[in-house]
Amino acid sequence: MSSRPIYSFEVFPPKPDAPVESVSGCFAQLADLHPDFISVTYGAGGGVNGGRLTCELAARLRTEYGIRPVAHLPCISYTREEIAEVLSMFRENGITDILALRGDKSPERPEKHDFHYASELIDFIRTQGDFELYGACYPEIHPEALSPAADLRHLKEKVDRGASHLISQLFFDNAVFYDFREKCEILGINVPIEAGIMPVVNEKQIRRMVSLCGASLPRKFTVMMQRFGHSPEAMRDAGIAYAVDQIVDLAANGVDGIHLYTMNNPYVAKRITQAVSGILGRSL
Repeated sequence: MSSRPIYSFEVFPPKPDAPVESVSGCFAQLADLHPDFISVTYGAGGGVNGGRLTCELAARLRTEYGIRPVAHLPCISYTREEIAEVLSMFRENGITDILALRGDKSPERPEKHDFHYASELIDFIRTQGDFELYGACYPEIHPEALSPAADLRHLKEKVDRGASHLISQLFFDNAVFYDFREKCEILGINVPIEAGIMPVVNEKQIRRMVSLCGASLPRKFTVMMQRFGHSPEAMRDAGIAYAVDQIVDLAANGVDGIHLYTMNNPYVAKRITQAVSGILGRSL
């Protein structure tokens, strides 16, 4: 592993009724920041068509911008045949890095029962070709986990089955991440763990994200929102500063990597990258 931390971004595809070109400008600007990779979430609407959109965007990152793509692949609402079809598309387009996910439960996409956990998806992908497999982790426990210990056991199972790299869900208290990292070490989870950082640029955005993933909000963060939430510009700048502060502290404490949830906002990603490039041993 490189002596400097991994630095990567997450982007998402446009909505089904929007042209793919609508994100081209965002991708070009993010590529100019030279991340180690960019992960692409699964296309809106799901199904094989969702995978097709993710594949198209990931392929463009690779061929047009020279950026290594990591394609998200959820499994809970898909059959083995559908997953195999998406994997075939990935393989044909030179996409070899996959973030294997269970995926969110949704009444719009009923479970297909072929896969129940990401570890089962990892097993299946390994039968379909030579892919580099990534896994997700939750510093503050998966919302549906029976207990923190059970959540860690499931995480170790993903690593034991072939996940060579972990990307964490967002968090706003670095102490939570350090505690999680220590527990992983004790359990023998010895792969790189990237810290997922979400720069908060408006209060509505963070309320929605926290409701989905259950991340706690430390007092320092809530005070910031109360003080600056009324002003979009002030909230944006405060959110950028908070993310930079998190990254500086994480780097000082030997983090394996930073995964920036960009929300397709290249301006925010650029501000943060410029602020931490020297700290992370990068050049722009």
